[in-house]
Amino acid sequence: MEPIKYIPQNLSDERWGLTVCSVGFQCVKAGDCYPPMGHNQEYMFNAERGRVLPEYQLLYITEGEGELETASSGRHQVRAGDMFLLFPGEWHTYQPKRSTGWSEYWIGFRGANIDNRVREGFFSIDHPLYNIGINQRIVSLYEEAIETATRQNPFFQQLLAGVVNHLLGLMFMTSRHNSMPTRGDMPEEVARAKAYMQESVEKDITMPDVASYLNISYSTFRHIFKKYTGLSPAQYFINLRLYRAKELLRSTNISIKEISYTLCFESPEYFATLFKNRTGLSPSVFRRGK
Repeated sequence: MEPIKYIPQNLSDERWGLTVCSVGFQCVKAGDCYPPMGHNQEYMFNAERGRVLPEYQLLYITEGEGELETASSGRHQVRAGDMFLLFPGEWHTYQPKRSTGWSEYWIGFRGANIDNRVREGFFSIDHPLYNIGINQRIVSLYEEAIETATRQNPFFQQLLAGVVNHLLGLMFMTSRHNSMPTRGDMPEEVARAKAYMQESVEKDITMPDVASYLNISYSTFRHIFKKYTGLSPAQYFINLRLYRAKELLRSTNISIKEISYTLCFESPEYFATLFKNRTGLSPSVFRRGK
């Protein structure tokens, strides 16, 4: 498997809403020059002068440490377990410490989907650094992207778009969870609500039902839950149902229609639309790529 791939895009790929431009991995040993040779000219840069790219890039450092600097956010120390998101048109530079080196995965992409998320405030040019910790799921997704880009089977760009969405979702979720209070500081109602929703993922319940179970008003429940999770109860419950849907698509032969009814979605069409909007893939394409 080649560790670095640069990928052309066509108009059909761009209409999908997100296309991948490059993906790769490199291990920089202590004392090595950075960046190493072997990149396309478009992606080479001098760490002292920095550069500006026409795309987003999401990097994950799995070993070592170093430094990131961007025009909007200033300078940051980067350690193993950190991810950082680079923005198109934004001057930046980064490099490992010569005394440690580092191992980095990256994937470059662009499109209306990520532009919309930035516009809605999910990702900010002022806060590019995310502390995720060492996460094997994230490593596996990068490796899947490299393998997919190497094989370039028909419609591989759409599969890569799904990988990017998964990476961004994991990064966003994990960083938010890491910044939340510990369970001991979290109100008991939030912990009980999360457990109840987890147990009820295949039941037709409403969020007022959850508030009634907790014996508090819905407005109070919604306020407390969003304060401590960053999501409304309804959004959190939909995420649980979609996660369960992924499990069923990966591990069973249950029809997509039956999955939608099992998880109490309004209709199979609504389930399919929601799943594609959240993952970048239709349920059938996701199942084929399991």
